[in-house]
Amino acid sequence: MPVVLSIDEVKKILTNITGINGIIVSLIYGCGLRIKEALRLRVKDIDFEYNNIYIFDSKSTKDRIVPLPLKLKDLLKEQILRVETILEKDLDDGYGSVYMPHNLSLKYRNASKDIKWQYIFPASKVSYDKREDITRRHHVNDININRAIKKSIDLCNIYKSVTAHTFRHSYATHLLQNGTDIRSIQELLGHKSIETTRIYAHVVKELNQGIIQSPLDF
Repeated sequence: MPVVLSIDEVKKILTNITGINGIIVSLIYGCGLRIKEALRLRVKDIDFEYNNIYIFDSKSTKDRIVPLPLKLKDLLKEQILRVETILEKDLDDGYGSVYMPHNLSLKYRNASKDIKWQYIFPASKVSYDKREDITRRHHVNDININRAIKKSIDLCNIYKSVTAHTFRHSYATHLLQNGTDIRSIQELLGHKSIETTRIYAHVVKELNQGIIQSPLDF
């Protein structure tokens, strides 16, 4: 059974994570993303008009669309403005290209320096990419995100085993508790099989055991 946080625990943890790390963890919970899916988001993947986020080339190799949490809309717009500033500086310094998936750099020669292909959460420094023998800016390292989560967990005195993936489990469980049907949750999570998603029905059933009182309490 996966570890699941209560809504109150999620609130407490997110309160203690600030800056770019806070946006990333909020996005993981608010969209049910795997940590790699969140970190690999490009500017073009956010549709602010329709309030959608497009997840491409995920673990299940099944592209999907998830609703953009409206609470993050302005924060993400501000983050993209920061990305534009970073890109301008990188271009001035002779960098600015970003890794392009599926050899798209061969098909679209100049796309790697286009703002729409830039990572929404770029690393603080450029680094060497041995895949193409070039120095460029990658996305934030997932180690930093899990460190921020652990630090917040310690501050909140929460004694559950929590990682970034725990927020994905919590997302699915909270949707199910709120009445979202399991087929919709399967699509949102990008599961190939409905059986993978059904684990959250068991989680909710276990959580509802709290409704039954122990005889010691009465």
